[in-house]
Amino acid sequence: MTTTTLAVLVPLLPFLGAVAGLLLGRTAPGYVRPVAVLPTLTSLVLSVLVAADQGGGRAVDAATELTPTGSVPVELALHIDGFAALVAVLVAVVAGCVQIYSTGYLRDDPRYPSYAALVSLFTAAMLLVVYSGDLIVLLVGWEVMGICSYFLVGHYWETPEARAASLKAFLVTKLGDVPFLIGLFALGTAAGSFRITEILATVASGALPHPTVTALLLLAGVAGKSAQFPLHTWLPDAMAGPTPVSALIHAATMVAAGVYVVARLLPVFQASTAAMTVLAVMAAVTMAGAALAALAQDDIKRVLAYSTISQLGYMTGALAVADRGAAVFHLLSHGAFKALLFLAAGVVIHASGTNSLAAMSRMGHLRDRVPDAYWTMTVALLALAAIPPFSGFFSKESVLGAAEHVASGHTGHAPGAAGWTVLVAGLVTALLTGAYAMRLWLRAFHGQGAEAPDHGRQPLVMNAVLWVLAVPSLALGGFAFRHLPAWFDGRDLAPTLTTSVLGTGLALAGGVITYGAWRHTAARAARTPLGAVAAHPQADAGLVEAEAVAGHTPAYGSISFAPDPADPGRLLLGPLHRHAAAGFHLDAVYAALFVRPIRGGASLVRFLDREVVETYVRGAGAAPRLLGAAVRRAQTGNVQTYVSALLAGTVVLAVAAVLRATGA
Repeated sequence: MTTTTLAVLVPLLPFLGAVAGLLLGRTAPGYVRPVAVLPTLTSLVLSVLVAADQGGGRAVDAATELTPTGSVPVELALHIDGFAALVAVLVAVVAGCVQIYSTGYLRDDPRYPSYAALVSLFTAAMLLVVYSGDLIVLLVGWEVMGICSYFLVGHYWETPEARAASLKAFLVTKLGDVPFLIGLFALGTAAGSFRITEILATVASGALPHPTVTALLLLAGVAGKSAQFPLHTWLPDAMAGPTPVSALIHAATMVAAGVYVVARLLPVFQASTAAMTVLAVMAAVTMAGAALAALAQDDIKRVLAYSTISQLGYMTGALAVADRGAAVFHLLSHGAFKALLFLAAGVVIHASGTNSLAAMSRMGHLRDRVPDAYWTMTVALLALAAIPPFSGFFSKESVLGAAEHVASGHTGHAPGAAGWTVLVAGLVTALLTGAYAMRLWLRAFHGQGAEAPDHGRQPLVMNAVLWVLAVPSLALGGFAFRHLPAWFDGRDLAPTLTTSVLGTGLALAGGVITYGAWRHTAARAARTPLGAVAAHPQADAGLVEAEAVAGHTPAYGSISFAPDPADPGRLLLGPLHRHAAAGFHLDAVYAALFVRPIRGGASLVRFLDREVVETYVRGAGAAPRLLGAAVRRAQTGNVQTYVSALLAGTVVLAVAAVLRATGA
């Protein structure tokens, strides 16, 4: 088969698996697991073959017009360059691992068939985005992902947290999709085609009108889908969904789509200095602010959620300094270790019966209950903190190196101010990343207190997937910069000396400072009764998930909430801790600026509808009824009465005629 045929099958097979899974869910449930896993694994094999055929060389382009659509054609087109080939492999790897992991994690869930089908559809939609060479076809996959995320985040719809989180994710991402759609139409109109190659040719010729407005419209959609400031607030709440869904969304789909689209259309943004500056500021605020929030969270999944937002800030920062190679490189390495972090967290939650780091810190020997999760999560956290030789070191330092290159004026592809903004924010975030990674590791696995509850050994498939993902978390970075530069536009991916020393040093400093703070608070924690230890109030959703998955009541789920004296993050952040734990109150700001006014307007409309419009309608109906009742009373059936009324009327008319004539 040709490369084009293989590429068509890559998104098609998971889609067919989703359809088959929905059809077989009730009639033949025994086939649901094979139908969920095998198409995704086959798609993985085909994506690897496509990447090998593409080889980092000339892009593979193919197109066919299915039906005429007017002056601007919409084509079923493929555009597979080195970036697309590698990202597709990442998506297929993570999706395959998630499907295999889910067969054990949700083995007793009656809604597993619909869950597995939605994961397959989610995967197909992301692969369509990756391979698409036409923006309208890309938009189809973009929107299908939003719908799938709504259902998957709301998988535990019995809980109010899951219902609210799914609705919030849908509304916030759709809020960004409206300007994104307008931006796509602007590009298509300017180029006379929605083909990505035609649009980039138009930009290169300088024929794109209003590049700043167009780029900012696209950026709004990217901020919503990739959870960038200020549209990032849906992602931490989305942790109410099953842990494998979190791994899929954070590592390879949904949030990765926005970064990937900007990388595809980067010349559009480079055409506007203002847009690149806005992108840099957005990246800087996102990466540093989310890292601060991660340092204050108690729910283990919310720590990882804010970590994802922060790492996405690194990717958009690389794009802000016009280095899409560094952005996609970090996207790939982050996808590997973040999927591992979430799936390992799922094992820890399964074993401990809680999401709360405060509760885990009071469990002795928890790491002995989950040795596979302990060691693989250690690898992933080292990669997250960008400690050499783990994969995150190479990709994160490529971002910092690109920012340093722009800041020092060695390239004119981006404003120097954008380079300095990304570089400074990236170094500060490296310090914070080391701090919250060390805090999570210490609190989850080095608790002191009663023996951790024994809920039995986790299913083999769950632990096996962790070791599979540990390999790229450890080795992907070094392999990529040595053997894959051709896939990254020929860019040299080797880290630079200055940013390597600064970034690694700051990450280590963050870890050491956090370790010292943890040792300082350990004595205080030992004197604090267990009933006074607090879990973050938003950890309740995780407790519900643990109950649904493990089928038991969490041993630490009924703790009365109070400030946790053993939290090193509280000591490090001081008075900022309360605000960081609440995500700097952005949800409260949005509630005051948008939610309450909209609800007030809705209440006013309801009042006007019920008290004014309905009153008018009721009055319009009552008047004929009253008139009919009065006329009905006059219909007595007595002929003499009718004749008398007729004569009286005649007399009245005659008198009126005389008076009028006299007056005339």
